[in-house]
Amino acid sequence: MDKIVQKVAALGVPGLVLIVAISATGLAGGAAITAALAALGPGGMIGGIATLGVIGLISEGIAKYGFDAIFTAVVKELYSRGETKESILKKIEKYPVSKDLKRKLTESIENIA
Repeated sequence: MDKIVQKVAALGVPGLVLIVAISATGLAGGAAITAALAALGPGGMIGGIATLGVIGLISEGIAKYGFDAIFTAVVKELYSRGETKESILKKIEKYPVSKDLKRKLTESIENIA
């Protein structure tokens, strides 16, 4: 059991996501892993592996810079790619985040030149 825990801990957040997906399949062994990977992403198992990779990158960024900084940078990037302030503000209102973060994001968009 300790060896399994060490290996999952080495995988970090993607490992935890995979464990939850495996347990949700109700299967055992290789079938559980195959079904979990296929369920995690578009395109079957390959998409599931790619999804775990993206989760790893995002969790690393959040750990390094913080959720607020990542979220704010994404919103500013949307603006630099040509989205209007109004369309970004509509998206912010739909985001499943706290009111405080929505306020910060709204302020950062209003302060963009």
